[in-house]
Amino acid sequence: MHKYDGRATTCASPEIVWKLLVDAASWPLWSKVDSLDTTRSVDLDPGGDDGVGAVRAFRTGRIVTGERITEKVERRLLAYEDAFNSSMYNYHARIELKPIASSGTGIHWCGEYETSWLLGWVMPRYLQKFMQGMAEGLARYAEECKPAQ
Repeated sequence: MHKYDGRATTCASPEIVWKLLVDAASWPLWSKVDSLDTTRSVDLDPGGDDGVGAVRAFRTGRIVTGERITEKVERRLLAYEDAFNSSMYNYHARIELKPIASSGTGIHWCGEYETSWLLGWVMPRYLQKFMQGMAEGLARYAEECKPAQ
């Protein structure tokens, strides 16, 4: 089993960070994914508040990965697992948000997965960097959204 662990902090409130996290359509604005593939996604909320069971398909380059939401605790936790992924299996991830006393939010994005022996040589370093970038992108974009809220 391989693991990754990404962390970031933002001066934006947990409410702002949460809104971005549960709205799959916002992910290409702040993350390293290129687009949300709505044709392969299932049960997306038209108002941008995807619920447990929704499958969000994200395209990065030529690769499309599907993530099924498995747990959701308002403004605190979003967990998901792989619904379809060509390079990983038994993938489970958690994104935890913690209010920071001096105003702001701590973001902890961690996951574990299995992959083929061959990909096991490159995937851990690649995914650690990619997911750290996801956490940092979310934190930065949430700060940009802060004045508009």
